[in-house]
Amino acid sequence: MRSISVSILILTAWPLLAQETPTEREAARDVLHKMAGLEKSLDIPATVMRLTAANPAREQVVARAKELMDKELLALSDDITKNPEIGFVEKRSVQKLKQYLEQHGFDVKVGAGGLETAFVARYMGNNGPPNLGVIVEYDALRGTTRPFHGDQHSAQGPVGMAAAVAIAEWLARTKSPGSIIVFGTPGEEMMPPNAKTVMHKAHVFDGTDVIVRSHSFGTTLRAAPGFGTCCMNIDGVKYTFSGAPAHQLTAWAGRNALEAVIHLFENIDSVRSNMRPEARIQGVITEGGAAPNVVPDRTAADFYIRYPDAIYLEQVRKFVDDAAKAAALSTGTKVKIDNYGQNRDGISVAMLDEVGFAYMKMYGAKKVQEEPGKPQGYEETGSVSSEIPGMGFEAYSSNFANHTYEMEADALTEIGHQGFRVDARAMAAILFDFATHPDYRAAVKREFDGIKALFGEYQEALKKTYTLPRVPEPN
Repeated sequence: MRSISVSILILTAWPLLAQETPTEREAARDVLHKMAGLEKSLDIPATVMRLTAANPAREQVVARAKELMDKELLALSDDITKNPEIGFVEKRSVQKLKQYLEQHGFDVKVGAGGLETAFVARYMGNNGPPNLGVIVEYDALRGTTRPFHGDQHSAQGPVGMAAAVAIAEWLARTKSPGSIIVFGTPGEEMMPPNAKTVMHKAHVFDGTDVIVRSHSFGTTLRAAPGFGTCCMNIDGVKYTFSGAPAHQLTAWAGRNALEAVIHLFENIDSVRSNMRPEARIQGVITEGGAAPNVVPDRTAADFYIRYPDAIYLEQVRKFVDDAAKAAALSTGTKVKIDNYGQNRDGISVAMLDEVGFAYMKMYGAKKVQEEPGKPQGYEETGSVSSEIPGMGFEAYSSNFANHTYEMEADALTEIGHQGFRVDARAMAAILFDFATHPDYRAAVKREFDGIKALFGEYQEALKKTYTLPRVPEPN
């Protein structure tokens, strides 16, 4: 009873945690009030208690997922960890995942959405709706010395496949309605392109009723319901400067593109004090010239420009674009601005997150964070999670922060393995519930549709808040 009481307290107070900044929460006060009313009407604690009660059939599926992890898939996770491949060239990893899925009755089509290392795997014994989707990732981070699995994406395929195979076998054996589809999504750590957005636009996810995925973390947690993203709204932008070459002894005969890209960074720093403090502007110079005795005639910088919401991000983006244009103007060069990718808010639903969180605790998750985190879609692009309800499982699997070599090392130890088992078992359990409880599916849809309907109202409220100052003409 204590866990249910804690859940009730948290769900009652979650609007106080919703959205990332005080400005957002104040602007969206009415929207959050409506959302709180929706959550209260759903009586989510009662659903958690009902679904997580003893159920021998569910536990058969969960036990099968654990068996697959212990006998086969933890070894595959270790193998992918030891052989990291960065986004869009994960050919070895995809072949390993494809081979395993085919051995367990899945028809695997590689090249989904026109991406060479994306795939869709459908169980050949599928039996109509509901259509259960599992997203798996497998790309490594770009490191300074080598690619590395500092986000433990190496385990996402094995975790997702354990749940998918376990539920597929049960559906086929019992002749229960339901279909299972595994979506292989490359390059989560990279833009362009954002693979899930590309696949979404190509209608790869169409018809899926729910999607689940896993991700490493240093604690066990779940998102509050609402709209948001794990890593803020992002514009991926490349600024390319074109100058004119000349010998450095007669540099006046050329135009220095390196000076331009340096001025870009300086100009950004000069306006940081006029931006809201939550903004993050991070860039690297990817081209800086070819030789010290030649005036650089081409340089480039790659930026991720971030803000917690997409409305104020537009102002931040204009600051950076103007900084680039000013850099070009002051150096006599020209600039090309390429907005090559973006991440936007997705939707999280408590009907999935609270049940999944209860299962993670039930199956032995450690370092449990009882208070929900900020609202965030189950995948970083926002495109899929704003259209299809789902959940990201985040059971404790490392003592170290994401994007570190130490987190990669933990993926090969019992710390990581235990977390991966928890994710696989909890994922299998929630897929079982979704497949076998029509009333649960209806409740998930009601909450998802209700939150989605409020998103436009939320954005309009922010537009009224983020007013631009009037800058007069000089006298």
